[in-house]
Amino acid sequence: MKNKPVIVVVMPAYNAQKTLEKTYRDVPKDVVSEIILVDDGSRDKTVELARKLQIKTFVHPNNLGYGGNQKTCYWEALKLDPDVVIMIHPDYQYDATLIPEMIRPILQNRYDMMFGSRIRTRKEALEGGMPAMKYFFNRLYTIGANILLGVNFSEHMSGMRAYSRKTLKTVPFQRFTNDFAFDQQFTVSAISFGLRIGELPIPVRFYEESSSIRFIPGLKFGIESLVILTQYLAHKSGMVKNKMFK
Repeated sequence: MKNKPVIVVVMPAYNAQKTLEKTYRDVPKDVVSEIILVDDGSRDKTVELARKLQIKTFVHPNNLGYGGNQKTCYWEALKLDPDVVIMIHPDYQYDATLIPEMIRPILQNRYDMMFGSRIRTRKEALEGGMPAMKYFFNRLYTIGANILLGVNFSEHMSGMRAYSRKTLKTVPFQRFTNDFAFDQQFTVSAISFGLRIGELPIPVRFYEESSSIRFIPGLKFGIESLVILTQYLAHKSGMVKNKMFK
């Protein structure tokens, strides 16, 4: 009899007290082997709630940033020798009930990495509460990134992602930023290593209590995302070698 695959959910958390329990309740416990939450210096009761829910919880003594949070998530997840690791924001913007569909293509060895795409139609995205500015930047970046990277994704900025163990051991995520551009570095690096990436359509849902990047950090994130593409092109052309990429 084949052993049950080890599926680990990681939640990079920051002030997620209002939405954590709803996200946790949606995780299919019959599929998931372990849930790990890494708290990045929350000022609310995220940690207390996570421990009350009996989630394995790690706490950063200081705020490292979104990327720094994910690094701890993956280091801790890899200690469990997982088959698949799913990263989902505990802000309830992403539907955790879809985890079985996210991991299936990886377990079937069709993809090495999956992410949930919220961009099926403009109408659906905006009616789901996605801010118009966020939607249009998402579309603009996606079109440009697809052309430069030679891919055809409908979104590059999802906060719901699934990785095979091979992906997490191949992509040098320890070298990435501790800031918001971590996900973009991860995707571009995975492409450079020739990893197979797929996407699953997921519903759009933005709530008042959900986390959202503010204007100045958002502007910084946008600039950093464009810099990553430039760095990749320079690396690919042989002009400047970068250890983030193959």
